Amino acid sequence: MNAVVDTSDRKLDLHEMLTWLEQDGIVGEDNAHMLRTLAIDTEYTNKNPLLVIADRQWVDERDQHTLLSLEFLSLWLAEKVNLPYFRIDPLKIDVRKVTSVMSYAYAHRFNILPVKIDADTITVATAEPFEREWESELSRINRKQFKRVITNPEEISRYLLEFYTVSKSVIGAVNEANEASNITNLESMMELGRAGKLDANDQHVVNIVDWLLQYAFDQRASDIHLEPRREQGNVRFRIDGVMHQVYQIPTTVMAAVSSRIKILGRMDVAEKRRPQDGRLKTRTPEGQEVELRLSTMPTAFGEKLVMRIFDP
Repeated sequence: MNAVVDTSDRKLDLHEMLTWLEQDGIVGEDNAHMLRTLAIDTEYTNKNPLLVIADRQWVDERDQHTLLSLEFLSLWLAEKVNLPYFRIDPLKIDVRKVTSVMSYAYAHRFNILPVKIDADTITVATAEPFEREWESELSRINRKQFKRVITNPEEISRYLLEFYTVSKSVIGAVNEANEASNITNLESMMELGRAGKLDANDQHVVNIVDWLLQYAFDQRASDIHLEPRREQGNVRFRIDGVMHQVYQIPTTVMAAVSSRIKILGRMDVAEKRRPQDGRLKTRTPEGQEVELRLSTMPTAFGEKLVMRIFDP
């Protein structure tokens, strides 16, 4: 495989990527021609070519058992442009540090995510290896050199949301409950979540609940499940009849989140030993009114809370 060297400041081009894949014998001429024809449609204009190609669910022409998945294509691109490939592990990332490098709006604009900060360098995950506008701007602000690594674009989008919203709020919430503790990463956050009490009206808790509801609406979930466990609780959504694990929250924060929702549903916050039912109405970001039916059930590790979403 011949590496591509390009110093221009631009986005990846779908036609060019198809040519590279053809040259490497990964994609056949007929498939490449078909997708080039389809790409005339404006729906592909602002979409990363990795996502467009992965959506076709082709197999590698060199090995018919290998699917051209988004992960496969991202690894291939990293090698093609001679940049390291980086797989995001949230437990190894100092969320407070990386989110201080740039605002969420700026990171979202370029779909980039800081993943590591050293004394002299900041490592940033991107799926656009030739886009460099952000690098020069941020170098002047942070006075550090930037190192680009290639990451699956869906992972970047996912962790942008989590790091800049719910994860940051969870860390802040645990800090409130453990004022004497110094949290340096998500792993220690999970440890600190074992102890301490947190007010349901704490701003961090309010932010987590706001994110939780908005994320559920965006994913068109029919149910939200908050399930406490010994050390950390599970947040799960039911989408199209299938349960999906969405997030894990320290037990202390989970209890505060449940209390916050019970307050909104006009339920008895002090009562935790018997089942309760309630309801609340809210609006989606688009202004649509939504009703949630709430049900709690006592468990060995705290109250399980289920919210069923209804569109009136």
